[in-house]
Amino acid sequence: MLVKLSSSSLKQTHWYEYGVRFVLGGLATVLAGLVGAHFGESVGGLFLALPAVFCASATLIESHERRAKEKAGLNGRRRGQQAAALDAAGAGLGSIGLAAFAAVFSITVPASTVGAFVAAIATWAAVSVSIWWLRRKLRIVSRRRSSS
Repeated sequence: MLVKLSSSSLKQTHWYEYGVRFVLGGLATVLAGLVGAHFGESVGGLFLALPAVFCASATLIESHERRAKEKAGLNGRRRGQQAAALDAAGAGLGSIGLAAFAAVFSITVPASTVGAFVAAIATWAAVSVSIWWLRRKLRIVSRRRSSS
């Protein structure tokens, strides 16, 4: 599987969908700020770790995929749901990498701020790639077992 950058999705997005993402992302950030003001920065930071635009992006991904299939004359409801679910799975895996980043940063920051960032970014990359690779290998193994 080759990961590529494509600008085609920018052409598929309507202006109001960007507005929805902006508003929901802003609301999530404000909510995290209010939680942080009431319960402290540590708890508020956990809420900021939530991808602020995830809710909007999942619904937009679903609608884009559904629209693309319907344009081709097919029922795109199932495909839209699958695309949104895949995005959610990726966000979940990314959150594990983010937790590893936070743990390493909090442990190493007393020694050096720059060193803490370097170590945390390296940890995030290693954990995220390892989880992606492991998930891919487990999916291949489970497909082989189910097809036998």
